[in-house]
Amino acid sequence: MRARTQSSITVSADQDNWVLFNASPDILQQIRSFPSLQPARSLRDTAIRAVFLIDAQIDHTTGLYMLREHRQPLELWCHALVREDLMSGNPLLKVLDHYCGVNWHDVPLADAGFAMDGVPGLHFTALPLISNAPPYSPHRDHPQPGDNVGVTITDSASGKRLFYAPGLGQMEPPVWAAMQAADCVLVDGTLWTDDEMITLGASKKTSRAMGHLPQSGPGGMLEWLDQLPASTRKVLIHINNTNPILDEDSAQRQELTRRGIEVSFDGMEIDL
Repeated sequence: MRARTQSSITVSADQDNWVLFNASPDILQQIRSFPSLQPARSLRDTAIRAVFLIDAQIDHTTGLYMLREHRQPLELWCHALVREDLMSGNPLLKVLDHYCGVNWHDVPLADAGFAMDGVPGLHFTALPLISNAPPYSPHRDHPQPGDNVGVTITDSASGKRLFYAPGLGQMEPPVWAAMQAADCVLVDGTLWTDDEMITLGASKKTSRAMGHLPQSGPGGMLEWLDQLPASTRKVLIHINNTNPILDEDSAQRQELTRRGIEVSFDGMEIDL
């Protein structure tokens, strides 16, 4: 079974200026394994121009502590509700103010989308997802638009699109439309069955209650992915260590292969 770190990704149009999506606790290991992010043009140099947080969960934000020695304030993009959680329930951003500091940019939930200064050639469009906020959030178990988002990343030159949603608890028409319009979907693969954590005695909550659409069963992620155009590249990310698809020899992994669905791994590169 191949070992994996957590679900951060980076994107770039020119291979020089990168956006980091989520900062997992093992972010330094991920950066060390990807030389493009550390061009070494000067002391503590980095090619990371911005950080985009899709939610305020610990596994997507703790790595910001590891970036605290940044030479200038971090250019941080997240929805206002995510910033609120990271200023109060888990005051990570207040801690960073004692180090590099943060330039916060609110993520608009609008069809027009937005661009990022210093990140040429990419356009971003965020939309709210029904998932779940962290336990330290006042929105826990009461989803609010913006506490978890999916994002379409468009290459301005080619028009190619990637849809990224590592936490997706319920399929809604705008989300499904974004997935259908994408050339590649990189989506929630946390748990195989809805009761996986309960059956294993690891939690008392179902997959959906935790904000993750299970892969199998009626209305599961596999049923949705099967309906996408044959040309769409389908990749699962944010995979829990209980999920049998991590075992390359499992029946569940063979089912994914039969359906043309990939399982993400450390060092995976997606060219659109």
